[in-house]
Amino acid sequence: MSSHHDPHALGAFLRARRAQLDPLAYGLPDTESARRGAGLRREEVARLAAISVDYYTRLEQGRVRASTPVLATLARALRLDDDQQTYLYELAGRTDDRPRRRRTTQRLRPAMRRLLDQLTHTPALVLGKRLDILAWNPAATALYTDFAAVPADRRNYLRLLFTDPVMRGLHQEWSHDARDAVAALRMEAGTDPDDPDLARLVGDLTIRDADFGTWWAEHRVNSATYGTKHYRHPLVGDLTLDCDTWSGADGSGQRLMVLTAEPGSPSHDALRILASWTAQRTEPDTAKDTTR
Repeated sequence: MSSHHDPHALGAFLRARRAQLDPLAYGLPDTESARRGAGLRREEVARLAAISVDYYTRLEQGRVRASTPVLATLARALRLDDDQQTYLYELAGRTDDRPRRRRTTQRLRPAMRRLLDQLTHTPALVLGKRLDILAWNPAATALYTDFAAVPADRRNYLRLLFTDPVMRGLHQEWSHDARDAVAALRMEAGTDPDDPDLARLVGDLTIRDADFGTWWAEHRVNSATYGTKHYRHPLVGDLTLDCDTWSGADGSGQRLMVLTAEPGSPSHDALRILASWTAQRTEPDTAKDTTR
């Protein structure tokens, strides 16, 4: 770890950087009389970085040393470019801890692919690290959205739940389901808190959605692998589906998420209608190109 650690210079850099930022770019009002200086307030930066105002204040005052995960989320909240990030980690004395800009490719396990292909009437997804969507079957496309049309680096279950109007509108109990998903990511984050891709995802969603920031800061964790979801689908109406998730035993972190309905129920019939509808419209290889 680098020995150079200058807490007062770090505090000065944080103050200078937040003064440069436009509140409007973050969707924050800039007309309040209480906004004395330029840029973002301390409490706004703290909220964007999902840390307490007290802790952030002490950082600016040079009274506490920033941890690596906090530096990662501050870099995102303050929208630092590469050079500014390098400088931030230098001032904090943590140059060796700076996340390398690498995306480790998550490879879909062949057994997961076979399982997906065999679930013809049942929507199913394979989720990887950070709830990235690694693969899906045509029934999942019919239920949710056309995942193939989403760029690979944005194909993430949580990101779509918060930012995709179709996915969001599908959930009758969106707040409940979204909070559960945030808690699931929070649980996973405990195993790899320094993951730079996780820091980017959390930072981006915190800036884009106030609810996400609030729920992430709650530190609620959830490892539930089953539950009931209530959807309102534009084609087949209301659906009540059991959502079960199975983890692969290989330690890859890949999970198979399957949605089923009770046989003979209206939701079961609706799923069959959706599956037959999508079978007529899906090219054979739509869901194959999913391992990037």
